Amino acid sequence: MTDFAPATVNWAEPGDAAAVADHIARVVSAPGHKRIAFTGGSTPIKVLALLKNRPLFWSSVTIALTDDRRVPDDHPASNFGKIHAALGLSGARFERLVEGAEVEPFDLVWLGMGEDGHVASLFPEMKAHVRPGAAVIATTPIPLPPEAPFDRLTLNEKALKTTKEIILVVTGSSKKALLDSAIAGDDRYPVTQFLRGYGPPVTIYWSE
Repeated sequence: MTDFAPATVNWAEPGDAAAVADHIARVVSAPGHKRIAFTGGSTPIKVLALLKNRPLFWSSVTIALTDDRRVPDDHPASNFGKIHAALGLSGARFERLVEGAEVEPFDLVWLGMGEDGHVASLFPEMKAHVRPGAAVIATTPIPLPPEAPFDRLTLNEKALKTTKEIILVVTGSSKKALLDSAIAGDDRYPVTQFLRGYGPPVTIYWSE
């Protein structure tokens, strides 16, 4: 998965949370062991709530995070804490983000996107510890967002692209306009690196 092909972008229809849940269920239900990287925030928790009554074999899945804030698991800003609370009793295995760790390929990487076009914790302006290969790096957004003023750990671009596929889940008209600009080639936004150039196929789930 290190030799990337030109990225392809597909808009899912419908693009709502139920459709995202169906996509996750298909990946989890595929044969063999699967590796899935989850985005942070509230959307995964909503999607997992839609899956809680489905007979899915989470024991065949290793769950990682695309990124997290450097806070304790019980902190309200902890992405790991939220995902583990939702799936900790499911039998899934959890892979923590460890700075400098090499990252094995994924079957699915689930990305969200901020209003500034950032994905995972790769921001338009940031301090970052650059590492070669698919790895976990430390970043600090510039400026620190007041709603989450924390240093971060994140998968780097190479790690996020070392996957069979990416889903990008976004809501709202302003983010739709930003995505249109990124697809057209506006390279001010980190998300553009995943929608153009070389990388795995991307399916965009967008809803109002």
